[in-house]
Formats: sequence, structure tokens, C-alpha cells
Amino acid sequence: MRGAAFAALLALVPTALAGAVAWEPRAPLPVPRTEVAAATFGREIAVVGGFELDGSASTRADAYSPAENRWRRLPDLPVSVHHAMAVGWRGRLYVLGGYSGPGRPTRGLYVLRGDRWRALPRMPSARAAAGAAVARGKIVVAGGITGGPRRLARNALAFDLAARRWSVVPGPTPREHLGVASLAGTVYAVAGRTAGLDTNLLHFESYRPGDRAWRRLQPVPDPRGGTGAAALRGLVVSVGGEEPGGTIAEVLAYRVSERRWVPLEDLSTPRHGVGVAALGGRVFVIGGGPEPGLTVSSANEALAVP
Repeated sequence: MRGAAFAALLALVPTALAGAVAWEPRAPLPVPRTEVAAATFGREIAVVGGFELDGSASTRADAYSPAENRWRRLPDLPVSVHHAMAVGWRGRLYVLGGYSGPGRPTRGLYVLRGDRWRALPRMPSARAAAGAAVARGKIVVAGGITGGPRRLARNALAFDLAARRWSVVPGPTPREHLGVASLAGTVYAVAGRTAGLDTNLLHFESYRPGDRAWRRLQPVPDPRGGTGAAALRGLVVSVGGEEPGGTIAEVLAYRVSERRWVPLEDLSTPRHGVGVAALGGRVFVIGGGPEPGLTVSSANEALAVP
């Protein structure tokens, strides 16, 4: 825990959601990496791109089956990327943006069809270290870096999956390395930072496609950047992150119906730059860096959420 205010807040809620169990180790990611993107598509979880141990951007794409506890190789991405975004929709996997090299955000959007990646209309502006989720038939890309070095995006982008057309929409408070997830037609933007590890934020906002602005919600109890997010069973879950003191173990869940944050079990292997996805009533946290900066991991851990 980091601070009396955080400890006092958690004292007001249960120590963990009733019925939650400890994080369970699963089959490790075949190639350790960090700053990956992850998404649920069909009955699998995809993990794409990222940094490998030597600092190179990866074209690697893998799919994990929780039912079989087994990985399979997907076709390599058309480009090597790190800090990209990924979403699943109607059984298909989409990968967006990311850095193709040091400080170069990209505009690409690709969908995996069968054994081939196919290019779709590019984003109106480049985006990396952002988050993406699908709500009301649209991919919403929120936060991140766009254009020149360290330029925080002020607008969000929305891709209509039926019309295959991009639009520029209102954005959340500008920040990067945030977590983004969707639940019941609403997109949630969790924490993030504005620059280095000492600029982590508490911001928590929501948006429904068509709204004129993002809505401010109860702040995250503990500032975190480099976090990932997933939504399931009425919860928006924030996992992972890094700060000057190291990687973050605390796992927090926002209970939408009660409009409050509650703690879950601490992550067994604290990491940042993780792939986070939900499937079958579990949250999966895959890859990432066990220490701040460029470190990699093959860890794959799951938590059942009641």
C-alpha cells in the first residue's frame, strides 16, 4: 500500500470480493515480452506485438485457449509494433496503432481473417500507448500519444465496424499508458500518466458513443500508469502498472452498480505493460515487465471473479 489515504479508503470496503480466489498460474506466453496488446476473440485470448528482451518491436501474435490451457501461433503481424491496441468483435481480432519504432506512433488498423491479416482504413491520426474497446458497434480509441514526441492525444477516435468509417469524437483527460475497457455499451478509461513514472494519475472516466463528453467517475484509489483493464460481471478491473517504487501488485475493481472501487487479490507477479483480458468469468494478465523499464515476462495468471 502507498499512503494513508489509500489505506483508509480500502478499510471501508471488504478486503476482497466475496468468493474471489488467488491468482492461478497458467501456460506461459511462448515468447516473453512487454508492452503487449491483448484481446478476447471467440474462445481465445490474443496477445500481439510488444518489446522482446533485446528491445526490438515484435511481429509476434499468439492465441491462448483457457479451456485447453494451451497456446497456438497466429500469423505474424504485418508490422512490428509495441504499445499497440487490440480488440475482439464477433470472433474477429483487430489490432490498431502502436509504435513501429522509437517515438513513431502509427495509424494502422488490421483484422485477422483466417490465416491472413488484412488492412482496414487507417486511423485519422497516429496513436500509441492508448487503449481501445468496442461499444455499440464502434471501436473507441482513447488516450495515448499522437503525432510528435510526447504529444498527448486530446480527442478520441471511433471506428464504425459496420460502415468501416472513422470519426473523431471527444476524448478523456489527455494521458497515456492507461487502461481501457467496455461494459454494457460504455467505455471506461482507467488511470494512466502524462509522462514519466512520477506522473501517474487517478482519473477514471466513462463514455458512451454519441455522448458529447466523457463523464468523470470516482477516482482510482491509487495512481497507476502502465496499467491494463478488462470488464466482466459488472466490474471494471485495473491490473498492473509501474511507479517510482516499482511495479504495482494491487488489483482494483470498480463495481458499476455501486459506483465504488473494491480491492481484489494482489497480482502474484506484479508487472506493467501487461495484456489484460476477460473470458469465462476470469481475468487474465499476460506478459509485461516485472520491473519498471524494459523488462519482459512470460507470466500468464488468471483470477476467477464471482
